[in-house]
Amino acid sequence: MLLEAALLAVTAQTSLPNIVYILADDLGYGEVGCYGQKKIETPNIDRLAAEGMKFTQHYSGAPVCAPARCVLMTGKDSAHAYVRGNKEMGGWGRYDPEGQLPIPASEVTVAEVLKTKGYATGAFGKWGLGGPGSTGHPCFQGFDKFFGYLCQKDAHNYYPTHLWNNHDVHVTDNWYFDAHQKIKDASEGFDQFIGVDYAPDLIMSEAEKWLQANKD
Repeated sequence: MLLEAALLAVTAQTSLPNIVYILADDLGYGEVGCYGQKKIETPNIDRLAAEGMKFTQHYSGAPVCAPARCVLMTGKDSAHAYVRGNKEMGGWGRYDPEGQLPIPASEVTVAEVLKTKGYATGAFGKWGLGGPGSTGHPCFQGFDKFFGYLCQKDAHNYYPTHLWNNHDVHVTDNWYFDAHQKIKDASEGFDQFIGVDYAPDLIMSEAEKWLQANKD
């Protein structure tokens, strides 16, 4: 696997590099400053690019969420990857089970390869490769720490009733509402879709704490 070969190559260095990989849905490469965008300021990402490595031929492995993540995690192309679509294992209701088709235990992920080189590994945000207790759970796929949405459809709501901290439920101060309901017009107001705990802030806070604890 090319990924493993690349990691083996860097072991010859005196120290292994820290890796911060940001995957953003629906973000074009030209929409951040380090790739030439001028209208929206992205200074932190630009600094990561300036002090690290910038890719110029690096593409999503699939056009939708779960298979794109499966390609990234396993290094397999979409014709050989286990997950090839957004297959739901639960439902869309409040009490329906969470999660999408889990990647099996036999799959080797980038996190598992990194662990063999002595890395601490963390994932923060949206997972979508296996729900609670499944073989695809990030903590069963090489990650020491996970915080965020295990189920990608739950990530359609920025104010969820809960997130996941490894295998534990992190309950928020938000009330439940259906993030997919339609409103007739703006006069109905959007306050009904705004909760107390904004999930991206919670996720970023956990990510920052983990990075500080593992920066060396």
